[in-house]
Amino acid sequence: MNYYYTLLLLAILFEVFGTTCMKLSEGFSKLLPSTLIFVFYAISFTFFTFALKKLDVSIAYAIWAGLGTALITIIGIYGFKEPVNAMKMASLFLVVIGVVGLNLSDRLS
Repeated sequence: MNYYYTLLLLAILFEVFGTTCMKLSEGFSKLLPSTLIFVFYAISFTFFTFALKKLDVSIAYAIWAGLGTALITIIGIYGFKEPVNAMKMASLFLVVIGVVGLNLSDRLS
């Protein structure tokens, strides 16, 4: 995997950590998860900014947003016991297919 895609992956993971802390903070009522939101997002944006040195912003942002959405959906289902149905799973599948398609389009050009 390309170094810049590794930075992008790290940006995605820290964004997911930050978003998970949003849920855990219970509306900023818990100090540690509330603080970690900002820490994780700062780390995420730092990695993302470095990844953008060599990656196209349109492709990188779509991958960042798409994979982040997919991971948060999985965390919501398994970690927070959110309801799951066929429409949610089909939509998640389409997000993943879209990310793969964007990644392939970058390599085909």
